[in-house]
Amino acid sequence: MSNVYVLGVGMTPFTKPGNPEIPDYHIMAANAVKDALKDASIDYKDVEQAHTGYVYGESCCGMRALYEVGQTGIPIFNYNSNCSTGSSALFGARQAVESGMVDCALVLGFEKMEKGALGAKYMDREIPIMLHMGAIGQYMQANKDLPQGGGAAPAAMMFGTAGYEYQQLHGIGNETFAKIQVKARKHAEHNQRALFTAPLTVEEILESPLQIGPLTRLQCCPPTCGAAAAIIVSDAFLKKSGMKADVKIVGQAMETDSPDSFDGSMMSCVGYGMAERAAKSVYEQAGIGAEDVNVVELHDCFTANELITYESLGLTPEGTAEKFIGDGDNTYGGKVVTNPSGGLLSKGHPLGATGLAQCFELVNQLRGNVDKRQVEGAKIGLQHNVGIGGACVVTMYQAV
Repeated sequence: MSNVYVLGVGMTPFTKPGNPEIPDYHIMAANAVKDALKDASIDYKDVEQAHTGYVYGESCCGMRALYEVGQTGIPIFNYNSNCSTGSSALFGARQAVESGMVDCALVLGFEKMEKGALGAKYMDREIPIMLHMGAIGQYMQANKDLPQGGGAAPAAMMFGTAGYEYQQLHGIGNETFAKIQVKARKHAEHNQRALFTAPLTVEEILESPLQIGPLTRLQCCPPTCGAAAAIIVSDAFLKKSGMKADVKIVGQAMETDSPDSFDGSMMSCVGYGMAERAAKSVYEQAGIGAEDVNVVELHDCFTANELITYESLGLTPEGTAEKFIGDGDNTYGGKVVTNPSGGLLSKGHPLGATGLAQCFELVNQLRGNVDKRQVEGAKIGLQHNVGIGGACVVTMYQAV
């Protein structure tokens, strides 16, 4: 089994949907790939496999995107795992390189999204998240006092009820969730690829329209367009080419739903158990614990998910997220910097690209070259990417 290294990364700026000046998906994707190849100092002909991820697109979008870069006849795989699509592609590429099947693989994630909340595209068949929607219905029936603003999209309903469940368990206020978005905007200020960089106050966030539970509109990530890519290589590739890599993948795990996702807990339904199991596996693989992690890019599609993920990843003990946030242990000067990029909340969330955008941020953090948002002394980075339906991928990176 080979060690697996990230040799190069690339990423486009993230933008709002609906702008006629936004490049089409294949152009965005090709630009990210070209940047990753340049960063790795290799040519496309050196790539032996490509693993591409997108959610909203026709069949073979991955091929069309990469044909813009070159047409070398290599296998090109297409992935779709909702919001964890990019990391699912990364998981596949990492396996191929680690096993020795190939020595150089390209991973690409991209999305050209529409305005507005996510919705089902095919109305003549059961939607894949029907089990999860059923769990929401049961939870709402059992919790008549759940605050609702009306018109919340399905994803907001899931994560908002998970946040409400946490509040009932641990007695925290709405302002604790809002503080996460304040932090996200502050981090995004120095990220030129982020969508939203203007600061927000707790008051502004709480005064925005109520969605459900503790969530208001400004605590929900925006639909976004963008692309990101990574070049994954083996020991043999580095030896043959005489190159050196700065970052190694030292642990990675993917989990899908188990019966506890549908046991009546909305926290379980949105992936708490998946994240907990995946993180435990990664810590064991790497021989590195949560207490040793310097920087984390986690899936903050809603403030509620960032809050519960602190605990599922073991960054703070169960029931202590409010103190963790209040003490500033989730930002610069604290225990672990979470989402220095601004996260999905402020950077944006083009579904297929998100996992590779997280990889882009962590690789550059471990290289020490992100200027004003640099996490001092960053040597260990942790990535968490979850998609309802469902899959959760946790990846640990180490500077070498």
